[in-house]
Amino acid sequence: MKKYCLALDLIDDSELIAEYEKYHENIWPEVKQSILNSGIINMEIYRIQNRLFMMVEADGNFSLEAKNEADKNNSKVQEWEELMWKFQQQLPNSKPGEKWQLMDKIFSL
Repeated sequence: MKKYCLALDLIDDSELIAEYEKYHENIWPEVKQSILNSGIINMEIYRIQNRLFMMVEADGNFSLEAKNEADKNNSKVQEWEELMWKFQQQLPNSKPGEKWQLMDKIFSL
């Protein structure tokens, strides 16, 4: 099993954050299916203030590059991503259009 940890910030506005969380109570079925089809077994998102942390657990065949490419070709996922940009903001030093940043593992017990 592969594990990935990613970070992203939300716009620091309590109403927008509440709306973002509401969308994630019941994500669109097409988005959920695209996640499962990619080989992701579990995905969790945590928040503190306006910082998000996402943990992804995937099968051994999973590829972030393949997932990103599949998402580019899925109109419903693109619609979801465009909607989510209303709430999200890039981390400092992100490339143009880049959202979630892959985190480096620095400790394991």
